[in-house]
Amino acid sequence: MSDETVILREVARLTVYSGITLYMMAILIRWTAPFLSLNLYKRGVRIIPAITDPFLKLVRRILPPMGFVDWSPVAAVLILWVVRVVLVRQ
Repeated sequence: MSDETVILREVARLTVYSGITLYMMAILIRWTAPFLSLNLYKRGVRIIPAITDPFLKLVRRILPPMGFVDWSPVAAVLILWVVRVVLVRQ
């Protein structure tokens, strides 16, 4: 393999790893926002529910209801963690 191919592969790996990690962090912020009294509908952070809710709704459809706590963010982070490990293979 040429040096350019190795560099491009490493950049792609780091981009995927960082993107999934940032998405996991957005889900954790979305999940902890009510406990921390954060208003996610303010101008600067309005994007967090917009990017995380579609995936969380999908996970909620798959997960059975489990009492009063919404466990879909935890399941979503675990799913993304597994996907990140499989894709990046660190």
